[in-house]
Amino acid sequence: MDRLFYVGVLAALFAAFAFSLNFVVPFIIGDYSTFDFALIRHVVSAFVGLCVLSLEKRVVRHLTLRNCLSAIWLAFIGYVGYFLTVTGAAIYAGPVIAPAFLGLVPIVLMVIGNQRQGSLPWRTLMMPLALVLVGLVLVNGTAFTAEGLNSVRSLWVGVPLALAAVGLWVWFALANQAALAARPKMPSGVWSALILVGGGVLMLAFYPVGAAMGLFRLPTIGFGWSTAGNLYVWGTTFALLATVCGVWAWNIASRSLPVALAAQLIVSETAFGVIGGLIVHARWPTPIEGTGVVVLIAGVVLSVRIFYDSQVTSGKALLAHE
Repeated sequence: MDRLFYVGVLAALFAAFAFSLNFVVPFIIGDYSTFDFALIRHVVSAFVGLCVLSLEKRVVRHLTLRNCLSAIWLAFIGYVGYFLTVTGAAIYAGPVIAPAFLGLVPIVLMVIGNQRQGSLPWRTLMMPLALVLVGLVLVNGTAFTAEGLNSVRSLWVGVPLALAAVGLWVWFALANQAALAARPKMPSGVWSALILVGGGVLMLAFYPVGAAMGLFRLPTIGFGWSTAGNLYVWGTTFALLATVCGVWAWNIASRSLPVALAAQLIVSETAFGVIGGLIVHARWPTPIEGTGVVVLIAGVVLSVRIFYDSQVTSGKALLAHE
């Protein structure tokens, strides 16, 4: 139990870091659009997914129509849709305000997850939840100041996109865990690979429509390495790190941890995202932001401790009963 618990915690933290990289995408792709980046990223991820499926033994039994359609649907919710809304929010609301709104995700997830699963009494979750809330307020306190608003293009567009990203991520987290629970015999790697392939299929299907709408700049700027090499390098890097490893790590966490704890751990995505925003702005965090990060970490550590103690207590009670 201990090993599974720690693996789940580390997987959730890594997934949070991987997903936080979405916030810096608009600032590293040059003249290309986020849709160009998404195309390269998802096609590379789909290729990796196909390789995983080809190497997995007895994978054919898992490739049912129901499983494939479920994976494509989840890819649409939490993979392609979440990526596009997050990067859009970063473009229009700035790299600091966007992750500020994404801080709502762990709060919503924790409340819904504990309500559904009844992992722990609410009184035991009040302290870590309070620390997370205080940390989020401190970390994001400067987002709506004059300095934080300097990079804002349109709050009317950016804020709805950020809220849409919140909804999609909560939806994906709950639906993905339910899908994994309904498929206990399916390896996490196979399920992750199916989602990766689903994301690639969706982006390739969307490309003709997006190109006709002028959303892709690859046809006009060029596909050649001399012009698009930087896009290919970053797209492949993010595909392997933020997408392939991120989805795989989150599926491990979803199988290993209660939703309420996974939600508390995913709050670190906000801290990672804000740190990335500070790097983009080439400045150090203010004392308030630094304090907020420390408080967030304290909330995460306390959550892990509470859930671990709960599992240990449950294990001892089970042994005593036997």
